[in-house]
Amino acid sequence: MQCDYWDAGACRSCTLLDQPYVRQVSAKEQRCRALLPQAPEGAWLPTVTSPEAGFRNKAKMVVGGTVDAPLLGIVDGRGGVTDLRRCGLHQAGVRAALPVLARLVSTARLTPWDLATDRGELKHLLVTEAPSGELMVRFVLRSTEAVPRLRKALPALAAELPALAVATANLLPERRAVLEGSEEIVLTERSTLTMHVGEVALHLRPQSFFQTNTTIATALYAEAAAWVDELDPASAWDLYCGVGGFALHLARPGRRVVGVELSAEAIVSARLSAAEAGRDDVSFEVGDATAWATAQESVPDLVVVNPPRRGLGGVLAGWLDASGPPVVLYSSCDPVSLAADLAAMPAYEVRRVRVFDMFPQTAHLEVLTMLVRRDAPLP
Repeated sequence: MQCDYWDAGACRSCTLLDQPYVRQVSAKEQRCRALLPQAPEGAWLPTVTSPEAGFRNKAKMVVGGTVDAPLLGIVDGRGGVTDLRRCGLHQAGVRAALPVLARLVSTARLTPWDLATDRGELKHLLVTEAPSGELMVRFVLRSTEAVPRLRKALPALAAELPALAVATANLLPERRAVLEGSEEIVLTERSTLTMHVGEVALHLRPQSFFQTNTTIATALYAEAAAWVDELDPASAWDLYCGVGGFALHLARPGRRVVGVELSAEAIVSARLSAAEAGRDDVSFEVGDATAWATAQESVPDLVVVNPPRRGLGGVLAGWLDASGPPVVLYSSCDPVSLAADLAAMPAYEVRRVRVFDMFPQTAHLEVLTMLVRRDAPLP
């Protein structure tokens, strides 16, 4: 991927951009193999590759500069902001929206927050594009002071940006190194963005997590569903379920699926998606995955886990190893934590592994692993 920002030395976020894509993929495969030596050669499936550019469905832009000349990008080494609104990683709809939103910053007089002086109002712009082309735009503000101006500017913004479906103001008054606060003010009639992933329509609320790369997410969910359909379990759990991606792809008539997620916003999204799909065989619970699972009196035929980068941790990994679900599907964004968790689960053998290149131009990846209990092998 050619990048003017890289060539100018303005951005080094894409740490592997100077390497051919085929070499990037090979290095990721080799790293996973080195970290998972317990996986036999026959377990490894070919890596699912991504488009090299234009794959990010979400832009997380720091806002800097001035109200008349705003910058949308990343914090530089001096506490200022490097403008990256033409970043080639973003999907086309996101790239097209960013200049429009930069103009709105000026017309609505949304003063960018200054890190050095701790002054200003607008901290971040978060833009998500659905496969349909519809957009969710979130303005991360320090207070409600600018909300009336945002409301007044919305009709003009919608006219210039007809793909806009959801707009919100997120409040982050504290000086913290996070992207968003806990309070969300919905400014549009709609409050969810519909992400069509394969045959499943997932509702995405403002504070809900969704995979960054829709193309690879679609392949990941489809692969998991195919593996599960071969086994045809009667019951399954989806721990760390987010907006229900795995749970809703695994759902089949006669198969009971329960999704568990700590984020209440994500569970609202998941329940809405299940209701619209008529899936009364899928339910969703708000809760900590470890606390919820270890409190259950029985285990299902299959458990899907999709933890954050830190992995399952010793308590949940140990509980899975001791409690006896015949199959665990583990979707990991960090093979290091995956390796640590597998070491804590000696009752399972690795049956299948597949790398999904969710994040081209960087060392990050997603890897899906099928684990089968040694004392209850399945075909």
